[in-house]
Amino acid sequence: MTRRFDETRILVATHNAGKLEEMEQLFQPFGVTVVGAAEMKLPEPKETESTFVGNARIKALAAVEATGLPALADDSGIEVDGLDGEPGVYTADWAETPNGRDFMLAMTRTHSELIKRQAAAPWTARFCSTLVLAWPGGHEEVFVGTVEGTLVWPVRGQLGHGYDPMFQPVGHDRTFAEMSADEKNRISHRADSFKKLIAGCFG
Repeated sequence: MTRRFDETRILVATHNAGKLEEMEQLFQPFGVTVVGAAEMKLPEPKETESTFVGNARIKALAAVEATGLPALADDSGIEVDGLDGEPGVYTADWAETPNGRDFMLAMTRTHSELIKRQAAAPWTARFCSTLVLAWPGGHEEVFVGTVEGTLVWPVRGQLGHGYDPMFQPVGHDRTFAEMSADEKNRISHRADSFKKLIAGCFG
């Protein structure tokens, strides 16, 4: 049986402003105050695992240890079938530049790799989100969410973040970057993992 979350504050272990904003919107109905890692001046731990759950666990446990607050960490990325699941856990790495992350660069690389490998269209892919909720004392819960879709080129839309302009979810004719935050948050991979978290720890 999963552990119920009874605290009033939760530390979301991310320095990603877009991800933090999504989490704040998702937690709003439950009266839980969301604190970000940047606000707490926490360093970003090195993500040395080769799985989403491994990296999420590293971030959650480091945040709990540093602050004594229960912490929620998300590790997420996009798996492209035509690239044998890449970039996967290395999604953010594909966007790294000396001046910060550039996801247009990452999406261009993804498209170039699909062309180079002569991957057949439609280019199926999925966003994956793994949440690890950790409490002081060592207890943790894990929730996994996904959303299936296809990659489009050229990219479309100005909203969202990351790979959103390239990803069109199944059953929709718009990319995540062409949807409002409310629309996206109803169907996203993070919405899926978050629903499981709510059912398990807040239900």
